[in-house]
Formats: sequence, C-alpha cells, structure tokens
Amino acid sequence: MIKKIFLGFLVLTGSTLVGTLPAQTQKAQNPIIFADVPDMSMLRVGNTYYMTSTTMHMSPGVPIMKSKDLVNWKIVSYAYDTLANIDALNLVNGKSTYGRGSWASTIRFHKGLFYVTTFAQTTGKTYIYTTKDIEKGAWKSVSFKPAYHDCNLFFDDDGHNYLIYGNHKLHIVELNENLTDTKKETDRILIEDATAPSGKPGLGAEGSQLTKYKGKYYLFNITYPSGGPMRTVVIHRADNIMGPYEGKVGFQDLGVAQGGLIDMPDGTWYSYLFRDYGSVGRIPYLIPVKWEDGWPVLGVNGKVPAMLNLPASKGLIPGIVNNDEFTRKKGEPALPLVWQWNHNPDNSLWSVTERKGFLRLKTGRIDTLFLKSRNTLTQRTIGPVCTGSTLVDVSNLKEGDFAGLCALQRKFGLVGIKVQNGTKYVYMVSNKTDKPTELQSIPISQNSVYLKIECNFTDKIDVANFFYSLDGKTWNIIGGPLKMEYTLMEHFMGYRFGLYNYSSKNYGGYADFDYFHITDQITKKSI
Repeated sequence: MIKKIFLGFLVLTGSTLVGTLPAQTQKAQNPIIFADVPDMSMLRVGNTYYMTSTTMHMSPGVPIMKSKDLVNWKIVSYAYDTLANIDALNLVNGKSTYGRGSWASTIRFHKGLFYVTTFAQTTGKTYIYTTKDIEKGAWKSVSFKPAYHDCNLFFDDDGHNYLIYGNHKLHIVELNENLTDTKKETDRILIEDATAPSGKPGLGAEGSQLTKYKGKYYLFNITYPSGGPMRTVVIHRADNIMGPYEGKVGFQDLGVAQGGLIDMPDGTWYSYLFRDYGSVGRIPYLIPVKWEDGWPVLGVNGKVPAMLNLPASKGLIPGIVNNDEFTRKKGEPALPLVWQWNHNPDNSLWSVTERKGFLRLKTGRIDTLFLKSRNTLTQRTIGPVCTGSTLVDVSNLKEGDFAGLCALQRKFGLVGIKVQNGTKYVYMVSNKTDKPTELQSIPISQNSVYLKIECNFTDKIDVANFFYSLDGKTWNIIGGPLKMEYTLMEHFMGYRFGLYNYSSKNYGGYADFDYFHITDQITKKSI
C-alpha cells in the first residue's frame, strides 16, 4: 500500500506553483464564490444566511449553503437525495438528463419551517421541500404538475401563498393552504412583457425573485435583450402583489444578472447575482444596494465593485470543495457534502468501507461512452486556477475497464488507466471535438498511479492539462491541453472534477481511490 501523502503539490520537480495568494486585504472581493453556483436564492434568519443553487442532474440535489457574513459559505445540506427514480436520472437504458434535472430554486422561512422549491423539465413537476432543521433535519417532499418555470415561492403577509413563474410573460398562481398543489383556477398573467424595460427579448425575463419592502413588492428578473450588450437585471415594482407593475432596467454591467435582494441585520442591502464566466460556470457576485425614491439602486456608480465592505473570503476550501482521504470515523456520513454523483448512483457499486481509507468504484454493466457511464463522483472546479489529484489502485480492473480522473462537461477530458489485451496503460482522452479521442496511451507495469488535472480559468483562458506520476514526485504531462468549453444546451454546468470507473467488455472489476485532493494552485507549465 502506498502511503497517503499530499505529493504533487509539495514536490513538483522544479515546477513553480501559481494560483490564489492569501488575502492581503480585510475586505471581500467579487466574485464572492469563484465556482459554479448559479440561480442563487438567499434568505436571512436572524444573523445567519442560507443560499440554494442549481446542480441539475447531480445527486443529491439543490445544495443548501450557510454563511455568517455573505462571503464565506459552506454546504450544510441538500433538499433531496434523489429527485426521481427514472431512467434519465438513473443513466440507464440509454437515457440521461444532462443540462436538465432540477433548475432554479427558492429558499424561504415561514412559521418555523424552511421551504425550498424547484422544478424539473425531466419529470414535468414542481417540488416543494420542507424541514424544521435545515442542517440536520429530514426533508419532506411534495410534487405536482406542471413544472412551473423558474418558480419563486412567496408567502404574503395576508396569509396567501404564491408561485411566480415564467419567461418573458410572467404568471402568478396561488398555492393551496397545505402547499401540496396550486389552485389552477387562480393562475393569471402578472406581467405581460417583463422583458420590455430592457428591449426586445433575446432571453426573455425569467429567474423571478420577489422581495417585499416597506409595503411594496420588488420583482427581480434576468433578461438578455435581442441585440443588447449583455445579460441585464430588470426590476418591477408594485403596491399590490397582483400589480399593476412598473419596470425599469435595474443593472447592466459585466453581464452580472439573475438573483434578488438580501438585507443584513444592520440595515445594509445587497443584491446577489451571478455572471457567466466561461467554462468554470456561473459565478456569484454581491452588488451593494441603496434605496432611492422607492427603488433599489444597484452598484457603485452603476458598476460592479471589485471590493466589498464585507469580511475577506477565507477560500472555497473546505466549504464548497474539499480534500477527502476516504477515511471515515464511526457515525460519519459515507461521503462529505462537497461530493455529488453525476446522476443517481447505483449504491451497490461503490463503498468507502470495503477497503478502509479508500473509495471503491465497481463496474456492474457495460458502457461504451464515458458520459453514459454511471457512478462518477464529482466536485466543482474553482477559479481562477485549481488542481485536482488522486492516487488510484487498479489491481482489480478487468479487460476493457477504464478508471481515473476526469474534467467533466460535454467537452470532457480524462486521464486514467485502461486494460487492453491484458496490458495496463495510462491514457488521456479529449472530447473537445465532441468525438472522444485518445491523444496518448503509455503502457505501465505497476498497479498504483497518481493522476492530476490542472485547470486555468484566468481571464477565461479555459485550458486544462493532464498529468500522471508513477512515484508521486515526478509528474509527466500526457496527451494534450483541453480547451474547456461551457456548452449551454448539452450540459449547462461548469466543469467538475470526477472519479470514474466503467467497463466496456467485462464488468465486475473495481478501482480503489486512495484520496482526492484539490488546491487553488497550478504549476507554471500549465499556464
């Protein structure tokens, strides 16, 4: 057994480490999270903030994040373990739901209960999850048809409960008293043309987030006007939730849009919004808000500030991503919350107990394509640069097996070990042309191999490089650089690191992963 040590980042055989330096300021910087955390919904309960986001086909889903200062966040829960037990979410019978699954959510706190809503094109349903204990409690779930697009849950002061939903033409529908379904007969158009303040619709106004402040209702939406310069925030205001609403462009800078309003205990207001940032995904920003003439005014002179009057970030490790040695104490969960499976896993085919201190991924069927294979375990990549690495024992792979480390998106990259004609090879595959191509394979005679992927998202360079090592000290680049690409319809998610094992000929083999490490640095050779 090879001793589990953090090699590859401490010993780099002459390569220079580059990446995120320790904070030299006591103030926060935008973006507040340099990782794929889109479609945020925020809530404050006392002096604690909670946030939900979209992770689509990942399982578990709808991550719940917690913060005390709006800057330093950690994942504390998920709204569900399994959205639905159907072929597309299970990656079986040739079905998948890349780019879909559950989308934009809302988080609310009402009468002692936390509520999270979401919807899924994959199932055609809307979901409402409730719990008393957002971190440790069990979530109860109800679902109903149809899937209300980008639905926003709102509890009004008069006891009525609503969903606001739609694209371009926004609707409102009342929920029944138990929040188990909508009163279909109450469905009505709320705003006929919510995109109008920003121009003709390219992307129609969607992503509704409603806030009530001093008796008025403020509805935030994202739009991308046809021929317009960038994604834009539009804001509508009304004295009554049913309208009429007056609207205007609320913010237009750097394409930072979609989100809503959050207040702090001291009366300070911010708008939480995200920005499309190439292959790392959609990354969150905080924008200062002042109230003028009954309207929220976003930004500093209408611009995104680089610095914020908030505590500095302590980094995304371990709150959003983290190392894992796969050692578990009694009572600990099998997998920390930073992990998500690519689609619903087959729980009979993985373990962290069969071999102490290792994640075992077993094959249970034949797959001819990596993206169709099951039980890939993933974490987000982070910007501006990051490295993911692992040590894998492939003693028990079978003929036709592939196991290793991936950069997961439609245009994926793989570095791993395969068994072909009885020989083991370390190999690299690129899917940058939408046709998986093996760029290099090298025969090896040992069973434990170190693997590493370095990602550079600086200024949207969006390049990943792939490495292997036979001793954990000397790293060898393999294959070629992958030009990472954020594919919208096909995958709709920032790149993720993943551990995988699948069989193309004879299932029943397995790979043992000794650890997964992530850092916010890369070697100079990756620039």
